[in-house]
Amino acid sequence: MNEQPTVDITDYIDKRKVNAFNALIVALSFLVIMVDGFDIVVAAFAVPSQIKEWGIQNPGAFGPVLGASLFGMLFGAPLLGHIGDRFGRKVAILLSCLIFGVFTLWAAWSGSLKELGILRFLAGIGIGGLLPNVIALNAEFAPRRLQATLVSLGFGGITLGGSLPALIAAYLMPTYGWPVLFYFGGLVPLLLTIVIAAFMPESIRFLTLRDRQADVAAMIKRMDSGGTLPAGARFVVQAAEKLPFSDLFAGRLAVMTPLLWILFVVNLMGYFFLVSWMPTLLASASDPAKASLATAILQVGGFIGGVGIAIPLDRRGLLPVVALFVLAVPVVGSIGFLAQQSLFGLMIVVFLAGICALGTQFGINAVSAIIYPTALRSTGSGACFGIGRVGGILGPVVGGWLIGKHLPVERLYMIATIPFIIGAIVAIIMMPMFAQYMRTVGPGK
Repeated sequence: MNEQPTVDITDYIDKRKVNAFNALIVALSFLVIMVDGFDIVVAAFAVPSQIKEWGIQNPGAFGPVLGASLFGMLFGAPLLGHIGDRFGRKVAILLSCLIFGVFTLWAAWSGSLKELGILRFLAGIGIGGLLPNVIALNAEFAPRRLQATLVSLGFGGITLGGSLPALIAAYLMPTYGWPVLFYFGGLVPLLLTIVIAAFMPESIRFLTLRDRQADVAAMIKRMDSGGTLPAGARFVVQAAEKLPFSDLFAGRLAVMTPLLWILFVVNLMGYFFLVSWMPTLLASASDPAKASLATAILQVGGFIGGVGIAIPLDRRGLLPVVALFVLAVPVVGSIGFLAQQSLFGLMIVVFLAGICALGTQFGINAVSAIIYPTALRSTGSGACFGIGRVGGILGPVVGGWLIGKHLPVERLYMIATIPFIIGAIVAIIMMPMFAQYMRTVGPGK
């Protein structure tokens, strides 16, 4: 009696060549993350106009408002990460877009700091839930040799999205007011749900773990229309169907998971201080046009850093992350000194700051997708983003408190180097552990 042939999906994906199907996933992910990136930073660009319109005397009062969406992300990342593991990545991505689209649009009619803060918190739940599920989806269709590359390329949309509010603030806000930022931030993700529903595939590894054999076979035909499989093959994934949260701390992950969490916390703290307060700080130190340009340049640098770190990360492990953390210290520290002196020098250091902060974030995002197994990947990445939001919240909130102390801009940016110093130390400690883990366990298993 002949046994039913089996096909290990993980092994199948690892051996196949990257083709147009992978390009589609990366392109859709880029688009979705671009909208997410817009909504993460959009509120910061409304602050200068809202200060005048609402008669706010202390700009630091906006610190809790700017941190509210990040606080929402603290809950959204693990919650919708769990939904992605339970009901599918595509379902969680659609739900995330609906949540942050509705509440971002609603913010266009807000009339007080309290109301805006509540709406930003609710939008943050959806914003936070999108990231781990998109990262997991990319990782689960990527051959392990290219996981970091494809995850980083898909995540690259966050930098382009983060630069667009600067353009709207510069060209449309003077005519239509600050609500125009939230119109764009709300309507676009709601329209994008139609594209996601029509074209984004569900994770093939998720379908296999749920024993949806017919759907897996159809997905393989979609992935490789000319491929052949054994007749009557059964598709399997060599992983537990359900892994408990405690497995984030099993074996070598017992040390690596907390270290990775620290990297997320400190890098997001540094990055969100930069992106949340740069439009306001540089506008007060020089002029609003320079502030908008600098904030857009920050995101452009971030895109280059994020794409540039992908291949070195696949080949060199955490070494590129260490290098970017170290470089960030002098770069970020010099921003305040150049704000009122050299426009060219300011744009150069802001560009380099984007490379460092967002390049590092892309790198540790990819690490979070690589080290956890399929049945735990959204939960693992979601936990990283959720814990990381503690730093993301502290960045704008502590920044607002320091601004309320009327510290010079130069000193504020020197203080902003502290998270990157901590990150460099932790990344150096983690680097040999990660290298050994990858040699003995391997990515994507």
